[in-house]
Amino acid sequence: MRYFVILAALGLAACVEEPVDGRSAYQESCAGCHGDNGTGDGAAAGGLATAPPDLTKIAARNGGTFPRDQVMSTIDGLDRGAHFSPAMPEFGAGDMGDTIIVENDGLGTPVPERLLILTDYLESIQK
Repeated sequence: MRYFVILAALGLAACVEEPVDGRSAYQESCAGCHGDNGTGDGAAAGGLATAPPDLTKIAARNGGTFPRDQVMSTIDGLDRGAHFSPAMPEFGAGDMGDTIIVENDGLGTPVPERLLILTDYLESIQK
């Protein structure tokens, strides 16, 4: 969690940055198309040429394993496979927050914080 204080020129005003959690980030960036519960029934889903997938079944579609790297690539905008809808924004083109170093097999990989928390949240809602 990060907090910072901005002091106004005259003194006492303060601003506290609220920590972002995965569910809040999901509701803000994804629920419009993928629905509040991730099942693909968001308010904007009906107007899309390609229906948004059910995000609660990502692991089930992948033999029971949640494909973290692929999910992060999709959210970021790097993975634009053959079945990918052009309606999906490239979130990596915007500000996804501070970079966190994620260690895997002794190698550190910089990952934007918002990308990491969205991926963690999606993993948590798998059925």
